[in-house]
Amino acid sequence: MIDFYYWPTPNGWKIGMMLEECGLPYRMVPVNIGRGDQFTPEFLAISPNNRMPAIVDHDVSGEPVPVFESGAILVYLAEKTGRFMPTDAMGRKETLEWLFWQVGNIGPMAGQLSHFVNYAPAGQDYAHTRYANEYNRCLGVLECRLEGRDYILGEYSIADMATWPWVLIAKPLGDSLEAFPNVRRWRQAIKERAPVQRAVDLGSEYRRQAPPDDRERDILFNQRAR
Repeated sequence: MIDFYYWPTPNGWKIGMMLEECGLPYRMVPVNIGRGDQFTPEFLAISPNNRMPAIVDHDVSGEPVPVFESGAILVYLAEKTGRFMPTDAMGRKETLEWLFWQVGNIGPMAGQLSHFVNYAPAGQDYAHTRYANEYNRCLGVLECRLEGRDYILGEYSIADMATWPWVLIAKPLGDSLEAFPNVRRWRQAIKERAPVQRAVDLGSEYRRQAPPDDRERDILFNQRAR
């Protein structure tokens, strides 16, 4: 059994996708980020960066294994199951290249853009434009990569699972994907997979229904080193 520490965000969806695709037994443990659950000592012992997602794998010999950071979790689960990551040296290299591209490029750019679209005060035009342009640039990189390929590596892999949630939310972020036909085709093909649908629906009851109040904003956006 895997404990899956989760809140419904794109980073959480991609781990849910992998768990569902592999058919691994798991238990969802909701971590309410608006309430500050991510700062409890119990959670910090698992995820010292106080971010979701994280897992604890009990299906191991010896002590349970905690894993934090979504990219590391995907690699861990791929190696555990022998699925969704090539085992040859070149295939593994390409997987890690595109996985690190996601965690260092399209994910952070989309995350920052989402903040300025959904939460920032009016008048933050420079920041909004900066991240919108970077997100669009990343979509262009993905468009070129998907030319002549069904998926990022040719075969469906953790590189697709990592990237797809950040493209799923393109329209709310202000990008129609009209300029990216390969990305649109790829996005739809993955969206139709039943395990993906289950992952996106996971914890839907926890999705935000109203803007954060002042206390929640302090917890979400005003943290510093302590």
